[in-house]
Amino acid sequence: MLVLLPPSEGKAPSGRGAPLKAESLSLPGLSGARQAVLDELVELCAADEEKAREVLGLSEGLRGEIAKNTELRTAGARPAGEIYTGVLYDALDLASLDTAGKRRAARSLLVFSGLWGAVRVTDRIPSYRCSMGVRLPGVGALGSHWRAPMAAVLPEVAGSGLVLDLRSAAYAGAWKPKGEVAGRTASVRVLHAPTRKVVSHFNKATKGRIVRSLMETGAAPSGPAELVEALRDLGYVVEAAPSAGAGRPWMLDVLVDEVH
Repeated sequence: MLVLLPPSEGKAPSGRGAPLKAESLSLPGLSGARQAVLDELVELCAADEEKAREVLGLSEGLRGEIAKNTELRTAGARPAGEIYTGVLYDALDLASLDTAGKRRAARSLLVFSGLWGAVRVTDRIPSYRCSMGVRLPGVGALGSHWRAPMAAVLPEVAGSGLVLDLRSAAYAGAWKPKGEVAGRTASVRVLHAPTRKVVSHFNKATKGRIVRSLMETGAAPSGPAELVEALRDLGYVVEAAPSAGAGRPWMLDVLVDEVH
């Protein structure tokens, strides 16, 4: 099973560990595309703070994020699972999984990123600020920049099992499963049951809880239909729309009343 996650806007500090070793990141087929974004991002933030703030879409209060980006090559690096914070990652709480759960997470979870393309939760990265919606002057729109490299790399990473897609729209655009991979992909949205609307907090927290449940229990659904049964067995209320045709993902709605 491969689980596709969005990153978080908020990130933990880089800390004092050894700096980034870009060549050690998973998915080496993305290395060239990563280097292009890293080089331009560092150069932009070092050369013109005001332009960088505009390009990155940062408020005045987040101006300090620009200085963080200038130090990406020298700042300490930590496992991505420790860098990403926020509602989804708080609910997932990787650090408190048992040893088997952590092994499953290292094997199954893939976090999409405007800067790195996609990384495993065990990949060591520095804290940064660069969303998928950014358009860098040289590289261009990051969503478009990543499409070709992702299309070349991700089908092999997906293997032959279930692909559970929990990404937000901006990150989903960087790679859309096609063909037989799409047929074994399940895209999930979380609806507030009383209103049947997507509510950000419910959506993020429940997705984090779903991933945690799967990692904790070792559930290993082989495809979307088996995932529906697994989630129901774990206590989730799931409505499923099977694939509308060959090469199309399943769409799952998880209904929640409230999230604690």
